[in-house]
Amino acid sequence: MGTPRFRPFASVVLSRVVLSRVVLPLVVLALVAAPAAAQSDYPRRPITLIVPFAAGGPTDTISRIVGEHMSRTLGQPIVFENSVGAPGLTASTRAMRANPDGYLILMGHMGTHATAVSLVRNLAYDPVNDFSPIGLVAATAVLIVARKDFPPIDLAEFLRYVKINASSLKTAHAGVGSVSFTSALLLNYLIQAKPSALPYAGTGPAMTALARGQVDFMCDQIVNVVPRLQGGAIKAYAVGTRERNPVLPSVPTAGEAGLPEFDVSAWNALFAPKGAPQPVLDRLTDALDRALDDDTVRGRLLALGAGVPTKERRGQQALAALVKSEIARWSQIIKAAGPLN
Repeated sequence: MGTPRFRPFASVVLSRVVLSRVVLPLVVLALVAAPAAAQSDYPRRPITLIVPFAAGGPTDTISRIVGEHMSRTLGQPIVFENSVGAPGLTASTRAMRANPDGYLILMGHMGTHATAVSLVRNLAYDPVNDFSPIGLVAATAVLIVARKDFPPIDLAEFLRYVKINASSLKTAHAGVGSVSFTSALLLNYLIQAKPSALPYAGTGPAMTALARGQVDFMCDQIVNVVPRLQGGAIKAYAVGTRERNPVLPSVPTAGEAGLPEFDVSAWNALFAPKGAPQPVLDRLTDALDRALDDDTVRGRLLALGAGVPTKERRGQQALAALVKSEIARWSQIIKAAGPLN
């Protein structure tokens, strides 16, 4: 038998150094490439879109119109999940805590991502820092509406009637932080009236209560108002925008009717949890943009009275700026108005 030959220690160390310089970079590259590959072929499975209000309300309606088109662009189903609770806050908190992989996104709105900052003590999330903006979806005018047999004929009579009879009147809203709540807060502050305010699980149920005459009046987004108004189930006094809405041309603006301070329009926008990969966000933003450019989608939104954002108002940066400006605007209004009851 031959004598065993041993490699010098220095040679072994050198081999290991060379091996580490060759293999370790390959391992690191593989670890980096795996997520990148996953992002490049996103989405590979259905996406959940959380709608923070009950089915049938304006946020739900807008979500389904836009989401259905986005699913075709993305090549995967979008599953709509209505998560009701604490007017959008429960759903928003869940979305904030979700895995930021793009498979769970949120349809936020003025309430969840602007007014809640001033209305809710110890808010569980930060609308600016806990979410990645995808894009603005739609703008919705807010109207002052009432049960069809409410006595006042026009807004001037409405303002006088509500101020005199506030203690016996009932309003409906979708909970503290909702657009219907905040709009009513502004309205009641402007006329210095404090009617009883009844919360519902969403503006869909609230509007049903109004149509049945269970409450007297409310403020609501035009998407939720148009079907009931055109069917004669309710009446409208004014729209809180500077121009009349083409879907409801006979309804005057609040400025025309004598209350220009009631300048209210809401918005809906898509958000992902903070930390979502940029390629994933870009894919979602592109799918949203394609939906808003589609004639059928635009037609459905416009028929409901919703406004389709122009190109300069779309996208991630524009939405981030909108959230910051809306938080600042509504914090001043809410501070001045004080509690609803």
